[in-house]
Amino acid sequence: MTVAGTNPIVHVEIPVARLDRATRFYEAVFGWRFDPPTIVHGHPMAFLPHADGAEGASLALAQGDVYVPATGGAVVYFRVTDIDAVLARATALGSEILFPRTAIDPDGFVAEITDSEGNRIALQTI
Repeated sequence: MTVAGTNPIVHVEIPVARLDRATRFYEAVFGWRFDPPTIVHGHPMAFLPHADGAEGASLALAQGDVYVPATGGAVVYFRVTDIDAVLARATALGSEILFPRTAIDPDGFVAEITDSEGNRIALQTI
């Protein structure tokens, strides 16, 4: 059971085939900076710095035999302020647009793309 008034997602691990390539992709597309890779339970991971008590879940890129990139399964949505700029950076790096920029309300848009590893990820402005 979740605590009323909270978001139940606390951590997301995105599977990657090559941690170095994926880190470069996410940093270039979103402007993020990951902590240096570390080994967790025998698998290399790069964590996005996360402030305790801040809104949102923590995130790691994870490489290993149990982490298989895919376009099927759960889709992670990333909040962005300029969806067109993010789409332009992603496609310049080889991303495929799986679901084009689409309005969800007068001020909000969604789109889905592949990351450098072949995962389906989503972008959302609200």
